[in-house]
Amino acid sequence: MSKPVVGVIGNAHLIERRFAVQAVGERNLRAVAEVSGALPLMFAGLPDVTDIAALLDVVDGVLLTGGRANVHPSRFRTEPHPKHEPYDPDRDDVALTLTEICVARGIPIFGVCRGLQEMNVAFGGSLHPEIRELPGRINHRMPRLETGEIHPDQAVVFADRHDVHLKPDGTFARLLGRDTIRVNSLHGQGILEPGARVVVEGVAEDGTIEAIRIDDAPGFALGVQWHAEYDPQRNPINRALFEAFGEALRARRQRRGG
Repeated sequence: MSKPVVGVIGNAHLIERRFAVQAVGERNLRAVAEVSGALPLMFAGLPDVTDIAALLDVVDGVLLTGGRANVHPSRFRTEPHPKHEPYDPDRDDVALTLTEICVARGIPIFGVCRGLQEMNVAFGGSLHPEIRELPGRINHRMPRLETGEIHPDQAVVFADRHDVHLKPDGTFARLLGRDTIRVNSLHGQGILEPGARVVVEGVAEDGTIEAIRIDDAPGFALGVQWHAEYDPQRNPINRALFEAFGEALRARRQRRGG
């Protein structure tokens, strides 16, 4: 059987503030290739470019990556504000539609950071643009220097920063073989109210939702708030997640005839 193929969604990006591109972080591609054992296939987060039906004829699963842009508040009945920009409404269009279709058809889908947020919104949930502004919450954004600049050392930026308590005997707890894990944290926006089919399976020490699954999904449909793609080659928690995603992809490919 040939390798399964994973569609990896792109983000809108400007090079030199003028050249529009669709970008995917290399760590996402390496996680899929090196840990899930699949072929990553980048696709555009542009509804007028990406034919979802054609895409799903080609891929065996979808990875919804993280991204700098917030999900647009109009997607969950909230007014936008300039301080919460940038937004990427084109990616919203593609990702939210894709999530619903993948879940309905049992196509494996794995949401990471923004991807988890998109999965929640796709099923009617809401988000808070700055989770750290809620009472009792910590700052989940990436570490910065005193000057305000993002810390230059990626090992510091992606270091494990807080615990996540998993639902006992839930999907994540069984998959990871423990009830508490420690993860990195690089996000501002986060889940406020879970969607109708969103099952919360992991919560940070401050109450922030960190791991979800979609209820009654016929296939792999999990989301994590942390950046699991950063180090699955050596981090046992993130490795287990991408390996499980890979197993689901191979099963899907086998059902399709390889």
